[in-house]
Amino acid sequence: MAPVNGQVPALRLVGLHKAFGAAVAVDHLDLTVPAGSFFGLVGPNGAGKTTALSMAVGLLRPDAGRSEVLGVDVWADPTRARQLMGVLPDGLAMPERLTGRELLTLIGQLRGMDPEVIVRRTQDLLDVMGLTGAERTLIVDYSTGMRKKIGLATALLHAPRLLVLDEPFEAVDPVSAATLRAILVRFVADGGSVVLSSHVMPLVEELCDTVAMMALGKVVAAGPLDEVRAGHSLEETFIRLAGAQVGAAQGLSWLTS
Repeated sequence: MAPVNGQVPALRLVGLHKAFGAAVAVDHLDLTVPAGSFFGLVGPNGAGKTTALSMAVGLLRPDAGRSEVLGVDVWADPTRARQLMGVLPDGLAMPERLTGRELLTLIGQLRGMDPEVIVRRTQDLLDVMGLTGAERTLIVDYSTGMRKKIGLATALLHAPRLLVLDEPFEAVDPVSAATLRAILVRFVADGGSVVLSSHVMPLVEELCDTVAMMALGKVVAAGPLDEVRAGHSLEETFIRLAGAQVGAAQGLSWLTS
């Protein structure tokens, strides 16, 4: 695969397509995430973001198309591709009867990591995530913010070069969100790449340098943040490009006293 600006893209999707019966969720999607970027994938609920990312990381087989992580085909060489990326799906299911430390230890063992490396990195991640005080707390008793943080820790444990995160800040308290933001900004500053999916556009504007907008399973705009929004807010730009209709609620006169 030809590099872009001298670098192999962190993530490249070519013709990804997925339909569920007659409903097309992702419509022959092409997307390139530059290496070293903090990339935001935005769109309303139902735009196809989660389906696209699930195919991109190997969780859902596409009907057509391919996904490449740093030049490695996700479906042709899944073992190598998974070594290069860390994934935090939306609504990640976890073993509820483990503690955070036990979960990270298990993930490290499943990945075949050196036991001493697992111990060291687990402690580092628990410290950074502020979870050492929950040393004996089972995941079943974790708050939403704690679950997001331990989920991100599992994605970071093997030192990936690409993080793919689906709605990582949804329902997260401000303190936990600040911790997650700081970790992700540092990850990119240290040479990693992040793909963050969200329908909260102010959050994407705060964090991301590159964006793609999805609607009805297609990308309607993509590129550097400032070029895509062209002097407007990201939300205003999306409404214009996606053809969304925004107006006053009518026919609800019974709400007015």
